[in-house]
Amino acid sequence: ARRVGADLFVSIHADAFMRPEARGASVYALSERGASSAAARWLASKENDADRIGGVNLGVKDSLVQRALLDMSTTAQLTLGSAIVREIGGVGRLHKRNVERANFAVLRAPDIPSVLVETAFISNPEEERKLRSEAYQNDLANALINGIQKYFAANPPLARNRQV
Repeated sequence: ARRVGADLFVSIHADAFMRPEARGASVYALSERGASSAAARWLASKENDADRIGGVNLGVKDSLVQRALLDMSTTAQLTLGSAIVREIGGVGRLHKRNVERANFAVLRAPDIPSVLVETAFISNPEEERKLRSEAYQNDLANALINGIQKYFAANPPLARNRQV
């Protein structure tokens, strides 16, 4: 995302749980201070073990500057996440109505607003059927696009030179 000068990063997943009753979509933003729920903590641990990628080093050594960058990034993540939650809530069931917080490795770039979206529980047979449906996939994609457009309407990206 950084190499191509991305204005945001959205990591899209299908969730899974040990019990098939779990259902609904979720949106996550970064939290370095702990997860917003036990489920968020478990999911971040599982995903991070699979990813095995590290945090981002912007070369900033001053801890106050690092904290300010993280605070600005977290605010952007929560704003983006809220816009997406509102839109995907109109397409299907939400697992949580608010943006969840967890320490996902893929969300650790403080210079790129990023969220992780769990579209549904693939371990739930009903939701698995929906995820296989082209109509549901299109509805979900349109909801993500609408959320992203609403975020950018309120938070235009900075102008910069792009070399792709």
